Amino acid sequence: MEYFKELLIGFGIGEDTSVFLATVIMITIIVILSVIANYIAKKIILRFISEIVKKTKAKWDNILLEHKVFHKASHIVPAIIIYYFAPSIPNYQDWIEKIALCYIFAIGISALNSLLNAVNDIYSNFKISKTRPIKGLIQVVKIVVFLVGGITLISIVIDKNPLILLSGLGALSAVLMLVFKDSILGFVAGIQLSANDMVRVGDWIEMPKYNADGDVIDITLHTVKVKNWDKTITMIPSYTLISDAFKNWRGMHDTGGRRIKRSVYIDTTSIKFCTEEMLERFKKIHYLTEYIEKKEEEIAAYNREHNINTESKVNGRSLTNIGTFRVYIQNYLNNHPHIHKDMIIMVRQLAAGETGLPLEIYCFTNDTKWTFYETVQADIFDHIFAVAPEFELKIFQKPSGFDIRGLK
Repeated sequence: MEYFKELLIGFGIGEDTSVFLATVIMITIIVILSVIANYIAKKIILRFISEIVKKTKAKWDNILLEHKVFHKASHIVPAIIIYYFAPSIPNYQDWIEKIALCYIFAIGISALNSLLNAVNDIYSNFKISKTRPIKGLIQVVKIVVFLVGGITLISIVIDKNPLILLSGLGALSAVLMLVFKDSILGFVAGIQLSANDMVRVGDWIEMPKYNADGDVIDITLHTVKVKNWDKTITMIPSYTLISDAFKNWRGMHDTGGRRIKRSVYIDTTSIKFCTEEMLERFKKIHYLTEYIEKKEEEIAAYNREHNINTESKVNGRSLTNIGTFRVYIQNYLNNHPHIHKDMIIMVRQLAAGETGLPLEIYCFTNDTKWTFYETVQADIFDHIFAVAPEFELKIFQKPSGFDIRGLK
C-alpha cells in the first residue's frame, strides 16, 4: 500500500487522497486475486479432482464428492489470500484478519461436518456397520467440533485466548450438564449398546412401555427409531434401552426357527378308552400303524404278567383316544417338512380347566418369515381340527347363539 501511496503522491495527488486511492487499489487487487484463486480452486483443481474420482474404482472418494467435502474446502482459498494480504491495508488490518479467520474456521467446520457425514456413509458400506454402527459416535464428534469451533470463533472476535474461555466453562459445568444431559446419556448408552451388541439396525425389538414393536431402522446419539408393524414410527431414547427392559428377536432369526406355541382344547366328555374297532381303524393311519402294533404287544404282555382281568377297561393298561391323538400329532409334526427337526418338537397336556383339556403344540418352523410362519401354523391346526373327530374327540368351545337356539 505504501508503494501505491508514494506513487500517487509523486503524481501530485494530496496525501489524504493518496491514502484513500491506495486503499481502494489494494482492495481491488486483493479482490481480483481472490477471484482468480477461487476460479483456479473450483474450475481447475476441483474439476481435476472430480475427474480422477470418477475414474477410480473405489467408492469412498465418490462419497466424499457427493457430500461436497472438496467443494466446501475450496472456499477457504480466497479467505487465505485475503488474510495474507491484510497487512497491506494497515488501517483495516485487524478487522480484515478477524473476518478472514472467522470465515476460514466457519468453512473448516462446515467441511469437517461434511467429512464426518461421508465417513459415516463410507463405514455403512461395510458389513461390520450392521453390528457396530458409528452414527452415535459421529454425532458426539460433531458436538465437540461445533463446540470447539464456536469457542474459537468467539475468541477470534474478542481477541482472547481460547484456553481462557475453556477454563471459564468450568463454572458453567452444571448448566452444560443440564443442557447436554440427553447427549451425555445417549453417548454412554451408545457405547454400552455397541459394546454388548444389544441392538442393531434391522433387529426386531419389543418395548411395550413405548408401544414399540417392529424393526430398528436407525440408531442415533439420542434416539433409536423403530418402524412398527402397523407402519408407524416410534422414537425411543437411547438410554432407556439400558435402563429399561426390552425384547430383541434377533436370536430367533439367527437360529433359523420360529416358535409355535398354541393349544387345542379337548372336550373332556369325549375322552375314552379305545375299542377294538377304533384300534383297527387307527392302524390304517400312516403315522399310527407302528405305534399301535407296538403298544398292543406291550400292553398285552403287561396285563398277562400282572394277571390283569381285561374284562374291565379300568383294570391294567389300555389305550385312550386322547393319548393316541397326542401321539398322532407328535408323529405328524416330526414328519412335517416345515418343522425344524433340530429344535424341540413336543405335544403336551396342560392342566384341565373350565375350557377343557389343553393339548399344547410346541415346536419351531424352519423359516422365520412372518407370512411363512403363519401359513405353516394355520395348516397344522387346520389339520388337527379336521382329524380330531376321527379319534372321536370333540374340540371344546363355549356355547354360541346357534347352540342355545337348538335347546328345547
